[in-house]
Amino acid sequence: MTAGIVVGVDDSVGARAALRWALLEGARRHVTVTVLHAYHLDIAWIDRGDIERWTTMEQHSAEVTLGHVLEDVTAPPACDLQACVVDGLPAEVLIAASETAAMLVVGARGRGRLTGLLFGSVSQRCVERANCPVVVVPTARDVAPRDELGPSAVGAAPS
Repeated sequence: MTAGIVVGVDDSVGARAALRWALLEGARRHVTVTVLHAYHLDIAWIDRGDIERWTTMEQHSAEVTLGHVLEDVTAPPACDLQACVVDGLPAEVLIAASETAAMLVVGARGRGRLTGLLFGSVSQRCVERANCPVVVVPTARDVAPRDELGPSAVGAAPS
């Protein structure tokens, strides 16, 4: 069986763009697209007796978020789609999933606070540490008009 495509999503425009791209690519390649939404209980202090309750609430919230993202994006008819929530830090979950994936797809930026950056922290860590090719899908606001890009060199060798 051919390894499939893993796409990481959160509740952002960039994640939806990444999901759309991954679904089209999965249908084109005839591979399964696995949609992952990571959640992590990020509370500095909590009573031990409340950990299970808070973890359950966090998981439920992640499942609701994943459901909303999947409702917003239509999968092509030929696409095999799997979706799940995973407990863990997003970059770590996606990097671990990249070990068995043919490709990892992420949005250029998610819900982080540093909106002026080209890459968000999760996409940056995935590019640096993933065990398979990574596609970073930009949103329309991430792409500069062609005349603002300036010249580029492809395959330039030192002389």
